[in-house]
Amino acid sequence: MFQFDTLDNGVRLLSAQQDESPSATALVMFGVGSRFEQAEQSGIAHFAEHMFFKGTERRPTARDISVEIDGIGGDFNAFTGKEYTGYYVKCAAEHLELAVDVLADMLLHSKFDSDEIEREKGVILEEMAMYRDLPQRYVGNVYDDLLFGDTPLGWDIIGTEDVIKGADRDLFKSFTDRWYTANRTVVGLAGNISQGARDAVSEKFLALPGANEGTRAPAEWSQEGPRVKLHHKDSEQAHLLLGVRAPGLESDDRYAIGVLNAILGGGMSSRLFTEVRERRGLCYYVYSHHDAYMDAGSLVVAAGVDTSRIDLAITTILEELAKLAADGPDDAEFAKAKSYLKGKFVLGIEDTRGLIMFGARREAVENGYWEPKQALAAIEAVTMDDVRRVARLFESEQRNLAIVGPFDDEARFAALLETGAAVA
Repeated sequence: MFQFDTLDNGVRLLSAQQDESPSATALVMFGVGSRFEQAEQSGIAHFAEHMFFKGTERRPTARDISVEIDGIGGDFNAFTGKEYTGYYVKCAAEHLELAVDVLADMLLHSKFDSDEIEREKGVILEEMAMYRDLPQRYVGNVYDDLLFGDTPLGWDIIGTEDVIKGADRDLFKSFTDRWYTANRTVVGLAGNISQGARDAVSEKFLALPGANEGTRAPAEWSQEGPRVKLHHKDSEQAHLLLGVRAPGLESDDRYAIGVLNAILGGGMSSRLFTEVRERRGLCYYVYSHHDAYMDAGSLVVAAGVDTSRIDLAITTILEELAKLAADGPDDAEFAKAKSYLKGKFVLGIEDTRGLIMFGARREAVENGYWEPKQALAAIEAVTMDDVRRVARLFESEQRNLAIVGPFDDEARFAALLETGAAVA
């Protein structure tokens, strides 16, 4: 499905030709995110994402850029993670060459104008305040800090107020010049791709500088015993993340962990949804996921619960983890979980944007793209023994619990984790 090419400077071009598709997507993915920041740069990867939309010499203002994409009815956006950053345009296939031109102009020729930087600081600070007011999201920051502490993996992607307020053009350039280099860049095209769009990539992205030394900060994640971190917020619902440490994306167990998660918290027939919400009515939402970076990860249960019943919700979750660790899944739920994962994967890549994001993210972060059929085969290859083995991760006494809600007594929740670890 994918065609792979490398430009002379090391930029990789990944394309998926779909002649019958009326739409197309152009994506530029950098294998760089907030994990690559120093403390004095915290938040600059995300802030830079905003600034790339603010004007170039050819398109001097943000409006000049947006007018071109709006004029073709395109979907235009960007995102920053801890290990990658992406910029994309999805549009009618006939306009793909323009989409490539706009992305290349933004990413290679942005002005980082000082007045624009000052204006955008207010936007970033408001975004920061908004996320703090969304406990279901903010609990993820609390959990990352609990696991990784004062390290790039533990820092919030959006950064700190001090860094944002003090940011200037030199700070942006010190980060982007070092990390936005050809060897970390993947350009993805998917859909009915014209030769003009391919030629535009080959021509324009040759201007990216070549390799620069350096890599991400290593994960620091040693732990002894259960740990709890609370963020006090007066509310009638508490949001929690409860998890154990697990292998990251480099591990051969990533797909076995995916099947395990589907059994535990994937969908409305999963163990957690059935027991914690349907049978006991302890929460509004509950699910599990593998929160994974290249060299570190965590198996995490997320839930929004009634504050007056949070203790029972936590012990019920721990009981379900213990049962799965002790007995493993049965044949029916094992088969259903694999079908669930394959179905979700197929739905995720059925449009041009989802397809090219799948390939480009793997190529940018893991230095090797997969064909979709390889991912489906990896899910199918998971055995019952694999799932039973990774389920034993829940036996660990190194449990972690982050809560956003009206609580201050960490010892109360640490005692619940101690009891749950003993049960397992």
